[in-house]
Amino acid sequence: MVHARAEVPTDKPERYGKQLASHLGRRCGVADEDGGVRITLPAESGAGSCLLAYRPGVLELRAEAEDAEVLDRVRDVVGRHLERFGQRDSLVVRWQPM
Repeated sequence: MVHARAEVPTDKPERYGKQLASHLGRRCGVADEDGGVRITLPAESGAGSCLLAYRPGVLELRAEAEDAEVLDRVRDVVGRHLERFGQRDSLVVRWQPM
């Protein structure tokens, strides 16, 4: 497995996380788990997911996948949608390897 992480500063981490999970839940699996909400991409895209964790002032994204290509897809899907939803608040997702 390969991993990446992003910490997105925002005063509304839970709101943005719930909005992202709700939107992506139409095509992806969404499940509550200890520490946050996990979004799982459809199996035909490869095994990949992202945990959304809420902390005061930060929405933390922890992506994991079976290989680098799938990880790139997870980072693109999650990051692009979150930045679009957070345009008014100038949210920027900067992924870092774990």
